[in-house]
Amino acid sequence: MEKVIFEYHSQPAAYVPVTKLAVANKYIPAEFLGSVELDLPQASEQDVIRHFTALSKLNFSVDSGFYPLGSCTMKYNPKVNEAVADFDGLAGAHPYAPEESVQGALELLYELEIFLKEVSGFQGLTLQPAAGAHGESTGILLIKAYHRHKQPAQKRTIILVPDTAHGTNPATAALAGYQVRQVQSDNQGNIDLAELKKNLNANVAALMLTNPNTLGLFERNILAVSRLVHENGALLYGDGANFNALLGLVKPAELGFDVMHFNLHKTFSAPHGGGGPGAGAVGCSKELTPFLPVPRVRKNREIFTLDYQPKNSIGKIRSFYGNFLTAVRAYAYFLALGAEGIAKVGRQAILNANYLRQRLEKIYHVPYSRTCMHEFVLTPQPDWAVNTLDIAKRIIDYGFHPPTIYFPLIVHEAMMIEPTETETKETMDTFAAALVKIAQEAAQKPEILKRAPQTSPVGRIDEAQANRQLILKYEKRVSG
Repeated sequence: MEKVIFEYHSQPAAYVPVTKLAVANKYIPAEFLGSVELDLPQASEQDVIRHFTALSKLNFSVDSGFYPLGSCTMKYNPKVNEAVADFDGLAGAHPYAPEESVQGALELLYELEIFLKEVSGFQGLTLQPAAGAHGESTGILLIKAYHRHKQPAQKRTIILVPDTAHGTNPATAALAGYQVRQVQSDNQGNIDLAELKKNLNANVAALMLTNPNTLGLFERNILAVSRLVHENGALLYGDGANFNALLGLVKPAELGFDVMHFNLHKTFSAPHGGGGPGAGAVGCSKELTPFLPVPRVRKNREIFTLDYQPKNSIGKIRSFYGNFLTAVRAYAYFLALGAEGIAKVGRQAILNANYLRQRLEKIYHVPYSRTCMHEFVLTPQPDWAVNTLDIAKRIIDYGFHPPTIYFPLIVHEAMMIEPTETETKETMDTFAAALVKIAQEAAQKPEILKRAPQTSPVGRIDEAQANRQLILKYEKRVSG
């Protein structure tokens, strides 16, 4: 077990105490110097390097192994993206630089907007939002501005959200000041049209729909859903978190969506996890374009400028111009793949998911046994004396990161698996073989799963307590 850095005690000759550096008194004014001795770790440089190197080896990443985290699209990130994002002229661009000195950066943003419009079919686009949930918030604010502008006297106060939606959808709608009403799914995993009709009325502003939904299923009734929503005077919001399955194959605007956020850090292969950085670009219809946030990149002949003046804009939603280097990575991804490669992404993601589903559906229970898109949901068999958490912990012992568990909420004991297009058949076969072996253990020796994981540096922790009782600082251990 690796010690924490405070538990290292190097010999005095091996380190220089940080709090006693004479240089501090020379450059820091006396009034800013405190008299309290900080409780800093006292370790040699060698110990520090070895400590953090050891910690890095304990991390699991998509570069080191299969990461089938359903709904999160944790695919491999091409290293060329990182190389491009490290170019001095891009990584070193200052947000306060005059427009004429960052023409290349503005051109990149302008062209990335064109690429995203092409794959989505939308006419308006912003790269401002900093993450998926931020993109959702921006999209809902566009919808709110649209209704206020078109029907100022009518109060549309309700957002409809299917039970297969991402958890951020109802939270976003509520934060924007809307009442949230849930719409049930039918027994095929589609939104129930009868339930939708019951919930539609003059107070509904929009339906927030994830397609493919969190069951990994394409909404077969999407055109009927779109027609019903629009006939009611409402708008159709698309959660683009699962856009990876549609990439190059279907344009959301052609399905009837009025606005949708993209996760550049998922679909377009910028690294994510651990808090970011993300990017939740938003595309929208012609009718919503006037309300897009500022600034917007404009092109006048060969000169690129930033426009802060659109009359009906919802204004600024964050500082500067979005998470620029995430946009750079997405731009590099587009250029590397081209139109043919982009379409192959969607096809391969669907192929991989269905291959893995077919390998496992006779071993595990598949609540919706139909062709999936980029991901699918399994559950333990009813007669196994284990739960989904036990299976997930055991997967660690086989060298894989567990998939998303207990989501979507409409499936009891759900386990959501997304292989993405970047994984090989060999990797998926190895993963499937591990899950088959775990199924045998679950049926014959469930106690093995109950004790899992057994090969990780840390065994099974009390996750509920860890979430409720956060300890964010080092506390010295007291013996005895």
